[in-house]
Amino acid sequence: MLYEDGIAGKWLSMLKEIAPNLSRVALMADPKTMPYDYYLRSAKAKALSLGVEVIPSPISGVADIERTIDTAASAPNGGLVVLPDGTSRLHRDLIIVGTARHRMPTVFAFRFFVAAGGLMSYGTNVIEQCRQAASYVDRILRGAKPADLPVETPSKYETTVNLKTAKALGLTVPPGLLVAADEVFE
Repeated sequence: MLYEDGIAGKWLSMLKEIAPNLSRVALMADPKTMPYDYYLRSAKAKALSLGVEVIPSPISGVADIERTIDTAASAPNGGLVVLPDGTSRLHRDLIIVGTARHRMPTVFAFRFFVAAGGLMSYGTNVIEQCRQAASYVDRILRGAKPADLPVETPSKYETTVNLKTAKALGLTVPPGLLVAADEVFE
């Protein structure tokens, strides 16, 4: 698993921070490419304290992505959390264009969505994770038994915000979120 389940609450909190009137959030991902229910349970638990309704939004392709975005945007005060899955990554541009068209606040698990025009992300540094994996491979090739290697989790999570996208969505990025951001696109 890429992330522990509590990160779903962080994504919801970020959305609520940037869009205080948020009342519904679609949780979008392809359950065939990631543990969807794992994140859904955590998101629903956190949503209660934020006064937000989580809308399960499983996808499997373009039509589902378009339907999810259109449905989430059909009532006021909606938002979107794009979970870390292969289908969303494959259709990154479609998601970014659709959420921009509907002026919908969206949080992603990966920085590259924000670099391409998405609103914000919170997640691990993928390059650092690859380096960490390479270190494991190196130790195994040098004779270490995989069962003897410690389980390591990411030690740093990064927040990325796109100010140009926030402005286009009519959102003001709170100072606390800007201060917490590791990278800001302008």
